[in-house]
Amino acid sequence: MIWPVDLTCEALGVSRSGFYAWLTRIPSARSVSDAMIGQEVRTSFLSSDRTYGARRVWRDVAGAGHHCGLHRIERLMRLQALRARPRRRARPLDTGERNIGALAPNILDRQFTASAPNEKWAADFTFIWTREGWLYVAVVLDLYSRRIVGWSMQPTLTSQLVTDALTMAVWRRGGKQTVEQTALLHHSDRGSQRRFNWSLQQCPSDLIVTARSMLRQAFSSRGSSAVWC
Repeated sequence: MIWPVDLTCEALGVSRSGFYAWLTRIPSARSVSDAMIGQEVRTSFLSSDRTYGARRVWRDVAGAGHHCGLHRIERLMRLQALRARPRRRARPLDTGERNIGALAPNILDRQFTASAPNEKWAADFTFIWTREGWLYVAVVLDLYSRRIVGWSMQPTLTSQLVTDALTMAVWRRGGKQTVEQTALLHHSDRGSQRRFNWSLQQCPSDLIVTARSMLRQAFSSRGSSAVWC
């Protein structure tokens, strides 16, 4: 919508003559200088992969031969909505212990094909950087359909993270009745976060283990496997 000049000037509190003078006014030396330095500021900021703050940008601009103060750089960055991204923290370390004596055969043995659903599941977890810190994500993948059948997210790395993902996978694929009717292989690496006692978890143990169905989970040098049969 186009508004009349008289109404616009009245709303903004300026005179008509001042508005028309502004339309035909030659840019001031300060405006021209701001445009030049602003372009240099943007170039420095983008070349740093959006990590430079005002002080580092100021040093780049000064190195390019422009004489200005730090506060001017801050103002020009605000005008262009240039804000440095927070630096990532160091990747979280895996300090968990592994019991070498508890190693078991790698049943999957890199056979990543399945002939039917709920025959082979592969599990793993990763970490993703967010504005609030590291977020840990655990998933369970059905090797037949290559679909994620269970997942879990937590801000801390605990055994509950992976048990929640496995519990979701069992529930989404029909519960323990489906598990009892199928020889299901659950495979994961031998990370320390997966060495847990099922009876100590908060999820119902009878969801995974029944009187006729034993869960065997252990760890090998190349992976670990759990079998329902």
